[in-house]
Amino acid sequence: MWQDLEVTLKKVEDARLKEKPDQNSLGFGRYFTDHMFMMNWDRQNGWHDARICPFEDFRISPAAMVFHYGQAIFEGMKAYRGKDDQIFLFRPKDNLQRMSDSALRMCMPRLPAEKVLKGLKALLYLERDWVPSLFGSSLYIRPTMIAVEPMLGVRPSSSYCFFIILCPVGAYYPEGFEPTRIYISDTYVRAVKGGVGQAKTAGNYGASLLASEEAKKAGCTQVLWLDACEHKYIEEVGTSNIFFLLGDQLITPPLEGSILPGITRDSVMTLAREWGIEVVERQIGIDEVIEACVSGELRESFATGTAAVISPVGEFHYQETVYPVNTGEAGELARKFFEEMQLRQYGHREDGYGWSVRVC
Repeated sequence: MWQDLEVTLKKVEDARLKEKPDQNSLGFGRYFTDHMFMMNWDRQNGWHDARICPFEDFRISPAAMVFHYGQAIFEGMKAYRGKDDQIFLFRPKDNLQRMSDSALRMCMPRLPAEKVLKGLKALLYLERDWVPSLFGSSLYIRPTMIAVEPMLGVRPSSSYCFFIILCPVGAYYPEGFEPTRIYISDTYVRAVKGGVGQAKTAGNYGASLLASEEAKKAGCTQVLWLDACEHKYIEEVGTSNIFFLLGDQLITPPLEGSILPGITRDSVMTLAREWGIEVVERQIGIDEVIEACVSGELRESFATGTAAVISPVGEFHYQETVYPVNTGEAGELARKFFEEMQLRQYGHREDGYGWSVRVC
């Protein structure tokens, strides 16, 4: 299989293979498989040296430009063990396209998407026993690109390392599908239009950590960010896009340069329109949301993302006041999206859009 892909393979010795973790206590991001995919780029050779190799530490210069100038991007994908023990990916080409878009914004080389997808499938085939069989669990996939040229000087790097690591995971949030508590920050901002908010770059997440710690102290799960200029309009949750069911309209903030274009966000909007729900992309102010919470017009709110899929919002914490949503319960629409997305991700239902991609 690998010979046809121009990908070299170095397998871990049988005696060094890791013991698989208990599927009932996977958590998120704690365990890693035996192998990884790697590939390098430089100006002279382009993308080269594609390989599947043991998961292990690699050497990198302290002067590598990723440490000093922040050229680091990544993606989040999942592999699912579905019907007849088959393994599926969900919209992988869209994730790789988004990664290339992030690369362009960060002055990094675009990915050879077809080659990367073939390499990923080969890696998943090798590590297929790591894909959990427990419904609701999956194998998380983290493609990453970093600048590795050893150079001090503010400019794009001339060499990069791309790699993919795999991680068996359960629910992203310990509470699972239970409603989350969302902290609304009006002090810090995630991104500004014209910045790198639409790119999945590491610095965006580093900038979010302080507000996230404040949210945890307040007993909340995630931060809901407001716009950077007026601190008035809602943008996105720390790891997800956000939706509001106001009356009969499903509303989400528009993509205008400061919000990550979520793959799950797009999937939810597509399904909603298929079901005859009016989807509206527009600016929505925090005052409007709070008023709708108080009046009961806000029927549901939920966040969408690869890690958690659908996360219903039970309450918003804003300026030291708690505003319940749907009496703190998960809404029917959020549950319907969650169940429908899982059926399609695990290959139990044809989606008609070519979203589910069989690996093996």
